[in-house]
Amino acid sequence: MTIAMSRRGLFGATMALPLLSAPALAPNALAQGGFPNRPVRIVIGFPPGGGIDILARLMAPHMGARLGQPVVVENRPGANGLVATQAVAGAEADGHAIFFGTTGNLAVNPALYPEMPVDVLRDFAPLSHVASLAFVLVVNPAVPARSLAELIALAKAQPGRLNFASSGNGGLPHLSGELLNAAAGIQTVHVPYRGSAPAFTDVIAGQTQFMFDALAIAQPHIAGGRVRALAVTGPNRLAALPDVPVAKETLPGFEVTNWYGMSVRAGTPAPVIARLHEEVAAALKVPEVAERAASLGLDLVGSGPDAFATFQRSEIERWGGVVRRANIRAS
Repeated sequence: MTIAMSRRGLFGATMALPLLSAPALAPNALAQGGFPNRPVRIVIGFPPGGGIDILARLMAPHMGARLGQPVVVENRPGANGLVATQAVAGAEADGHAIFFGTTGNLAVNPALYPEMPVDVLRDFAPLSHVASLAFVLVVNPAVPARSLAELIALAKAQPGRLNFASSGNGGLPHLSGELLNAAAGIQTVHVPYRGSAPAFTDVIAGQTQFMFDALAIAQPHIAGGRVRALAVTGPNRLAALPDVPVAKETLPGFEVTNWYGMSVRAGTPAPVIARLHEEVAAALKVPEVAERAASLGLDLVGSGPDAFATFQRSEIERWGGVVRRANIRAS
């Protein structure tokens, strides 16, 4: 897939956020060649309203107040995040454009799109592993399984008869189902949808039997009794679902965390990257940001560039293996 974009009008319309009262430009910013000397953009490959968008909009005013320049969030959805990815890869290497992406954007897409126009390792410089979140495995209430072990037993008794929905082909909810197939030695059938909402609609209606998705999306349906939660995929139980066990308690080694990470264009000066990471880390410590993130099931990380680079490479290897074993193709 090739995405042709001109530098003219590269970023399009932006969504400016109300800022906190901003202090004068910090002395260390002046020492870094005047960075920032114009608004800083956080570019996201998803429409407004999702977890990554919410977190970006929580962080932006606090980052802007400390940087002394507005921080604006740009939503550039399309092509599994490739539109946004290429927008930042084509920007100046000066730190004024930040790509804020997910596991899919920064670790899965290289396997889904072998000839993608942007190499996320070559063309980007890592900034921070910002946050992680577990998925919740839910089933239609009519499915005769009240635990992950029972769901696996049911799938083994009826190979190829159970269907799992996902928010789209090649996304992490899809890969979670494929990983479950491989780890449990079962055969269930993937049914992709265009987003989480229609996927949940069909699980609730019984057209498909189960799915993986984020807590923020699943919780209203769980609370309403429209689906039943069997397991969470992270390393620990969730405070919002204290009675729902961790999947690896039943299936050792099975763990899936979606994550959000920030990168800038390769070649961005190291002092600018360091300053941006400093402001990201500071924003994540603001109580209102931390509290809202926790309500979304997010674990805030804020690690530095080196740690994020190591983590990202390991995730590219892991999910690339899942994509290849399941013979997944981008749709």
